[in-house]
Amino acid sequence: MIEVQDLRKTYGDLVAVDGVSFRAPAGAIYGLLGPNGAGKSTTIGCLSGLVAPSAGRVSVCGHDVLSDGPAAKRALGVVPQELALYEDVSASDNLAYWGAAYGLRGAELKARVLEVLELVELADRAKEPVKGFSGGMKRRLNFGCGVVHRPAVLLLDEPTVGVDPQSRRKLLDLVRRFADEGACVLYTTHYMEEAEELCDRLAIVDHGKLLAEGTLAELRGELGERDLLRLSGRFEPEAARAALASFDGCEVVSAEPDALMLSMAGATRQLASLFGALDGAGAQVVETTLTQPNLESLFIKLTGRELRE
Repeated sequence: MIEVQDLRKTYGDLVAVDGVSFRAPAGAIYGLLGPNGAGKSTTIGCLSGLVAPSAGRVSVCGHDVLSDGPAAKRALGVVPQELALYEDVSASDNLAYWGAAYGLRGAELKARVLEVLELVELADRAKEPVKGFSGGMKRRLNFGCGVVHRPAVLLLDEPTVGVDPQSRRKLLDLVRRFADEGACVLYTTHYMEEAEELCDRLAIVDHGKLLAEGTLAELRGELGERDLLRLSGRFEPEAARAALASFDGCEVVSAEPDALMLSMAGATRQLASLFGALDGAGAQVVETTLTQPNLESLFIKLTGRELRE
């Protein structure tokens, strides 16, 4: 349903997307996980036809987004990170506008608007101006506007940013429902817990590059049984690296004057020896954080930083 081949997008000297390739099937949620500025929104822009790729190929339902744009766009529903709502008119009018833009007319449009209002739990506020809605209500309506025409492919760009827990739960349930009904969903997020819960397949992206891709189990398997150990304090990076070189299976993910990040098997059994070696290298350890293998530890291992950074 979605196929991206060697996608590249540059803005002058800035490389926003750098050789990204992936495929997403019908009936599944494919996640792009990465921090702000990783290239997720640019990838969504290229898929929706709003951004022209600098190189590579993007297709939706077999239609090339550049050479066969109208056919590709007819298959798409887009829920952007920025709200695409007209706040001075009602929820039902917003849905009717976007439904008509996708070709719905008459009784079909009216029925679909009512159906979506029920779906996003806004039927009791249907005639009220959107400017009076809470943030969570606006996010749910924003989702409704993207699916009012029953798209085969749904692009979701950080759809839960800034919403309350109840609205987030409702939105996640809606996303899963659409995939279960056969839609192909591309979901971008920087929330690790959303990616782990929701996505059937994931790509970790950072600085425009796709760093790892697979199911959650496959991605976790890339770490094996290796723990991630973060040490905060004062370090001489090169001296610390040299002191740890004798530890079998210890990989220094990153070394900074105020923090060390280590990947190793059975880290808890070797803490005393590690501290002794670092003390001999003039280091001062103030705080220790141990993370067992999970999606977050894989992200840190691949990028050398935490996702929230």
